[in-house]
Amino acid sequence: MLTGLAWLALEAKYLEPAREFYEERLGLTVRERGADELAFEAGETDLLLRRPDGFPRGGLHTHYAFSIPESEYDDWWERLGREYELEEAQFGPARSLYLYDPDGNCVELGQQDVAGPGIDGIFEVVLEVEDLDRARAFYEDLGFETVDEGDSRKRIRLHGPMALELWEPHLGIADARGGVHVDLGFETADPGAALEAVRDRVQSVVRESDEEIVVRDPDGHFLTFTERPR
Repeated sequence: MLTGLAWLALEAKYLEPAREFYEERLGLTVRERGADELAFEAGETDLLLRRPDGFPRGGLHTHYAFSIPESEYDDWWERLGREYELEEAQFGPARSLYLYDPDGNCVELGQQDVAGPGIDGIFEVVLEVEDLDRARAFYEDLGFETVDEGDSRKRIRLHGPMALELWEPHLGIADARGGVHVDLGFETADPGAALEAVRDRVQSVVRESDEEIVVRDPDGHFLTFTERPR
């Protein structure tokens, strides 16, 4: 039903320090620049940095993960380790490093099967939710599949256009937290079908047209179902 992650939006109190971090430290290209928003290219997904000047707001203290080629990991660790206190985790054969951006978002760079060079996509986003079972049912009806339940029953991992983790409030690896009022854009061939799958459980339908539908999920996250290319 949902075929791709079109964007992830984060809130940035001040755009210039955020731009410097993502453009100069992480090597992302600014695709579009506005007075209150920056759009970066992260592979097939846009990373939006948005000042708190209206709705939808970008996510606060959001943990998410960029894809990097396996062969580049050591270079990233060496380069970023000169300026940042990094943490590392291993998931099977793949390693990930963690650091924080100027607005307190926990940024993961993880080894993935991508071409690169550099950051080539977003493969995981973590949302904070009040009720795991309610949130899981909602996203499963949008086509996500549960693949892991944490031992503590405070998190669930689902696979869809990307990995989606649903967390009840707690601290994860590198003291990361799930994001609140996160804004996600999903590509789909049929926005109306996506809406009908969950219409009875959304907080609200914010905007509806043939090409694009914006809703708020049961925990207040903004979801856009769009058939329009980036």
